[in-house]
Amino acid sequence: MFGLTALELARIQFGFTISFHIIFPAITIGLASYLVVLEGLWLWKRDEVYRDLYHFWVKVFAINFAMGVVSGLVMAYQFGTNWSYFSSFAGSITGPLLTYEVLTAFFLEAGFLGVMLFGWNKVGPGLHWFSTIMVAGGTLISTFWILASNSWMQTPQGFEIIDGRVVPVDWLKVIFNPSFPFRLAHMTVAAYLATALFVGASGAWHLLRGHNTRATRTMLSMAMWMVAVVAPIQIGIGDAHGLNTLKHQPAKIAALEGHWENKPGESLPLILFGWPDMEAETTRYAVQIPELGSLILTHEWGGTIPGLKEFAPEDRPNSTIVFWTFRVMVGLGFLMLFLGLTSLWLRYRKRLFQSKPFLRFALAMGPAGLIAILAGWYTTEIGRQPWVVYGIMRTRDAVSDHSALTMSTTLGLFIVMYIAVFGTGVSYMLKLVAKGPDTFVDTREQGQKERAARPLSAAPDDIDPAPGKRED
Repeated sequence: MFGLTALELARIQFGFTISFHIIFPAITIGLASYLVVLEGLWLWKRDEVYRDLYHFWVKVFAINFAMGVVSGLVMAYQFGTNWSYFSSFAGSITGPLLTYEVLTAFFLEAGFLGVMLFGWNKVGPGLHWFSTIMVAGGTLISTFWILASNSWMQTPQGFEIIDGRVVPVDWLKVIFNPSFPFRLAHMTVAAYLATALFVGASGAWHLLRGHNTRATRTMLSMAMWMVAVVAPIQIGIGDAHGLNTLKHQPAKIAALEGHWENKPGESLPLILFGWPDMEAETTRYAVQIPELGSLILTHEWGGTIPGLKEFAPEDRPNSTIVFWTFRVMVGLGFLMLFLGLTSLWLRYRKRLFQSKPFLRFALAMGPAGLIAILAGWYTTEIGRQPWVVYGIMRTRDAVSDHSALTMSTTLGLFIVMYIAVFGTGVSYMLKLVAKGPDTFVDTREQGQKERAARPLSAAPDDIDPAPGKRED
């Protein structure tokens, strides 16, 4: 396909499938915690708006959860089909870590998900809230184990290589490897930010359409509080993560900064824009700010970092790609900060729900969190290349012995099936969000035959509001 090798096609296929998968767990993580807060506020204040919002967003959660599970199954199989040599080499570490996720997070979610989705009128309010807390805890535990596995591939430790295979010798060092705390915090907060922007965009959309209800105002208000508080925290976490990456993966930092060599007596400029040319070993058309790179990257005036020319050409990440994915992530992060600060100013002026320019801005920022997550993930994974386990195993040595024709065929099938399946799911979810929250109707008198059995059954069959029935 297009002259690509089997290795390149395998990487594209994995990148394609994980791009679909990562957005669903991100929203699921954020929505689960949001539902805990909504139900807790309902139990505390007995304000019906929190109850109605809970029952609205739990439907969206159910759809995301189902699509996340389906897309996640494909990722597990790909380790064995497309990356068999990696599985053979490092499976003694990645296998148990993913098994721990199943034994803790999946079992916890499976035990309480049904109560959370279908037990509102069947169990006591305290037990139902406890079930919601357990499901939210399960999503965070899942994040813990997934990031532990992936972070070990970035900064491996706690192992020995015996007979050509990795053997764990210290599980605490394996799990709590040097990059793990930073990457766990960064990803978790990113999920909360993405969810807040999604919820805020929903509230803004309804307000722009004239649906000025307490529920839509509460949605927007809670989302903007989250963005205003969490966006600056995320920027701080990102800075700490950058310092950690500079220590353990300096080639990645050099690549995402488009920095090729240090000039005697000169500090680092901050390159805002440019085009890193891997063959010419230079960043063309660079627009830069003198001195600022040293301060941001090293927290010292005149500080330097290794240039890409200090690494062998075969050990350099693709700077052309990660230079721009990193800037997409950072640029969106500062837009999130601006959105949060603007919301605080409008809240102070009592115009948070009336300012149409702000509402349009909030609506446009709806997908920004997910785009930033994808851009950050590309930066992390492509920046690790050419290593699949950093400094230990090269990506070219990890791929299975498939032909380019085989990889082209399966990639094409994945593209068609993913667009059909997940395109339908996302379309349905957006239609549900567009409908907006309704007043919750007590279904306690429904018979046993109407009890739902699957997560997707928590979503309604009919999402088109009947004419004249909406109460704004």
